[in-house]
Amino acid sequence: MFQCLICEQNTSIPVGGASVLPQNLHLGFEVEVAGYMSKMVNSSEVCCDECVDGRNGLAVVFCCMCHQFLCKVCRDHHSSSRKLSKHKTVLLDQAGARQLHTCMKPRDHYCSQPSHEDNKLNFYCKTCSMLVCRDCTTVTHKSHSVEELSTVAKSFQMEITGALEYAKEVVTKLTGATDENNRMREQAEISKRAAFLAVNQAFEILQQTLEERKKTLLSELGAILLPKTTALTLQKEQFEKMVGDIGHYTDMASQILQTHTDHEIVALGGLIATELQATLKRVQTISFTPNQHSNITVSVETYGLDRQLSKFGEIIVFSPSPSSSIWISISVARLGTRYQVKVQSKTSKGVKYPHGGEEVSGELRSKTHNGAVVYGEVEDHSDGTYTITLTPQTAGPHQLLITMDGQHVQNSPSDLDVRPKRDYHTLCDAQQVIQCNRPACVAIHDNGDIYVGSRDNCIYVFDQTGQLKNTIGSMGNGDGQFCNPSSISIKGVMLYVADTENHRVQKLTSSGRFLRKFGKEGTGQGQFNCPLAVIIDSNNKLIVSDCDNRRIQILNENDGWLLTIDVKGSGNHSFQSPWGLALEPQGNIHVAACGTNTIKVFTKEGIYVRMYGDPNHPSGIAIDDEGYSLVSEWSGNCISIYDPEGNKIHTVGSLKNPWGTALDPRDGSVFIPNYGTNTVLKYCV
Repeated sequence: MFQCLICEQNTSIPVGGASVLPQNLHLGFEVEVAGYMSKMVNSSEVCCDECVDGRNGLAVVFCCMCHQFLCKVCRDHHSSSRKLSKHKTVLLDQAGARQLHTCMKPRDHYCSQPSHEDNKLNFYCKTCSMLVCRDCTTVTHKSHSVEELSTVAKSFQMEITGALEYAKEVVTKLTGATDENNRMREQAEISKRAAFLAVNQAFEILQQTLEERKKTLLSELGAILLPKTTALTLQKEQFEKMVGDIGHYTDMASQILQTHTDHEIVALGGLIATELQATLKRVQTISFTPNQHSNITVSVETYGLDRQLSKFGEIIVFSPSPSSSIWISISVARLGTRYQVKVQSKTSKGVKYPHGGEEVSGELRSKTHNGAVVYGEVEDHSDGTYTITLTPQTAGPHQLLITMDGQHVQNSPSDLDVRPKRDYHTLCDAQQVIQCNRPACVAIHDNGDIYVGSRDNCIYVFDQTGQLKNTIGSMGNGDGQFCNPSSISIKGVMLYVADTENHRVQKLTSSGRFLRKFGKEGTGQGQFNCPLAVIIDSNNKLIVSDCDNRRIQILNENDGWLLTIDVKGSGNHSFQSPWGLALEPQGNIHVAACGTNTIKVFTKEGIYVRMYGDPNHPSGIAIDDEGYSLVSEWSGNCISIYDPEGNKIHTVGSLKNPWGTALDPRDGSVFIPNYGTNTVLKYCV
């Protein structure tokens, strides 16, 4: 393994060693510059490259155009030469070395093959992915796909430019997401402090309530125990007095019996016996049972309370998010047409919050027209869902802003392009006719380029004026080759092509560089038998009409097969020959059911929804952002247009075997590959 100095990616050294690695002229140039810089900075004496044996002395400057060290004499000759006087030279010091990267230009590159050393590398072999000279194109690369270097460079420049534009969009979105993340983190910190305060206050109230309850219970207990303890104390004192009286007389009686004479016993005994018997009689009149003998029980069982307190309180974090199917669909709106956005509030665990009452607002803000704002009407359904209705009043770029309790919900703000309403009744004559041999499908790039799949087993690329600018692929079953391409779908700088007779879908860059393929001939999951159409949704899922297998397959670009919509059998969902495909704004899949001359509609989960229309052999379908369907009729020699409810509103005739239909993503222009006349027609709406 080694790390590339340019992209800093680790890669394995291939069999055959470093010599078989692809050419890297940029890296070679960097090494050359580094060598010159090292020589300028670290060498105290540098010889002149122009003098013979350095007879005029040491070098004092370096020529960035000739890549030579020059002495004073040669430098003067350089500056006085008409041809060389404009060359940039730098001094041999650190400052001069630092200038090399900006002023030094790469040399012309020459072929390294024997006897070709004088030939410049002005051609590029696509088969071998390497630069070659003119002689190489007729010898070792004779049967390969070779193009002029300038043509290939222009193609790569377009691809890189497209990638840069896409990267710029992504960075803009990421920057916005970062700003939103910072705002949300600040809001989270505020929410955290408020939550901490609420929890502390709640438990302070609980502690205060428990303390007050404790005081109340102790007070009640004291009020109950006081009379009980008083009565018991008085009874105890009475018992003690009786014991004392009895003890007094028994002590006297015992003493007389032991120490006195009979005379004294007779004299005192009667009195003592009388008092003792009277005392004993009084004892018999009192109860020996303690007064207030009832028990006192205090119920302070904590088991149930412990369980309740352990579950006391609930943390609910709102994460308002719009209904994805409706929210995502609104990227383009029509002037004067009412649109509805549905918002669903959810807890942090993704559970729908079942109550209303949140402060929800929606507004449509124009990026032109002095920032004109349309405020939406909000309906609270009292179940956590809200409907916002907006009607655009001005055309052009807008921002859609949806907030809940002062915070933007997911995907807000979102860009919204408001366009004038289309009138398909005006479609009549084509505004542009592009000559193209055997056109079978068409797709329009965001930059306006027109990609036409041809039965010549290639893809022709035309610019907006109809001039051919590139041809992608050739007949064959190799990577990047085709056998009857029948459908093209474009997303960003990527092409997805239904390569029908090769029973696969291919992914290429917009310049035609092969990236990967999906499927092979068969009936298994992810296999195809004459796929006639491919589209890609917003989640990078490929939807393919697998014609001869009578099914629609949905694949994930990374994980492969996901779902099969089987259209065999009986019932409204079944039909033969699924052909063209399109996605409506709400995400449902429309299928040109060629075998039954209808359009069938399914959800992305494969559930049959409805059918509409009566096209004659429908071959292609496109759906605009308002939900209008444009269906090409191979045998009907026309294009039929249906409103979102499936009612036919207009027909464009005088065609001959129209194969597919495509819409320009920029202005909604309609493109028809008119197979029978070898043309592609453009209609402006």
